[in-house]
Amino acid sequence: MITFLLTLERWAQRFAKVNREVMMNSFLKALRESVPESLREFQADLLAVDCHHNYVNREFHFGEDLLITRKGAVCAEKGRYGIIPGSMGAKSFIVQGKGNAESYNSCSHGAGRLMSRSEAKRRFSVEEHMRATSQVECRKDRDVIDETPMAYKPIDKVMAAQNDLVEIKHTLRQILCVKG
Repeated sequence: MITFLLTLERWAQRFAKVNREVMMNSFLKALRESVPESLREFQADLLAVDCHHNYVNREFHFGEDLLITRKGAVCAEKGRYGIIPGSMGAKSFIVQGKGNAESYNSCSHGAGRLMSRSEAKRRFSVEEHMRATSQVECRKDRDVIDETPMAYKPIDKVMAAQNDLVEIKHTLRQILCVKG
C-alpha cells in the first residue's frame, strides 16, 4: 500500500512541477511580448528557483533510508536554492540551503501562522487588512482576511531562527499577491 501511495505522490509532484513550468513559461512569454522592442534583446543569466513544499520524499539520513515528510517545509540541501515567502504584504527570500543534517536538510516554507484562519477572520477587519497591505496590489475583501499579514509570524524572526539552515541570497519586496 505504501508503494502505491508513494507512486501517487510522485505523480502529483511531477504534475505540480509541470504546472509551475507552464505558468512560468506563460509569464515569460507575456513579459517578452509586453516590453518595448528596444529591451527585447536584453539577455541575462537567470536562475529559476523551483521550490515545492508539503510532500514526502525517500532520502538517506543518519545511515538509514527514510521517508521524509516536509509539511510547511522545503528541502535545504547544501547548495539548493529555495523560496521562503513572508505573509501577504511582507518580504520574501531567495535562500540557499546549508545542508544541516540535524534538520534532515529542511527549512521552513514560510512565516507560519500565529493563529488559525477562523481566529484571523474573527479578529481582523477589512480596514485593518487594507492598512497592512497598502503597499501591495492584492485583494482587500472579507474573503482573504485569513491571509492578512497579522495572522502570520514576523518573517524576520522566522529567518533568524533558521540561519543555521539557509543563507539568504536575495530579499524580495512584495508588490503583488494573487490569492484566490
